[in-house]
Amino acid sequence: MVEALTTTIQTASLILAGWCLVSTFRDRPMLVPHLVAVGVLWLLVIAQAVVSAVLMSGGEGPAQTLMFVSYLVFIVLIPPACAVWGFVERSRWGPAVIAFACLILPVMLVRLEQIWNPAGV
Repeated sequence: MVEALTTTIQTASLILAGWCLVSTFRDRPMLVPHLVAVGVLWLLVIAQAVVSAVLMSGGEGPAQTLMFVSYLVFIVLIPPACAVWGFVERSRWGPAVIAFACLILPVMLVRLEQIWNPAGV
């Protein structure tokens, strides 16, 4: 895993969560800019997944490969799933769904780093 990319994803995710929480408190539905931001976040997550897969194919990687891959797949599925759910929910709770998902991502990425490098914990 690339630590700088992980930090970028975590930061972007927390910023998006804050923006979506503000939209929720202002009683605004999810709009196209929210979708664009989730799309950018998803691209960052996909980039991390591709880099991790390349590193694993090169011989690097965690001892618990199956658990790492399952976490990685789940993380890649979170942004599009929350985007669809948030867009379908045309009330103020649409951005709340995005905010919740964006608060889950940093925690999941920390767990991925723990699995990747257990000595660095």
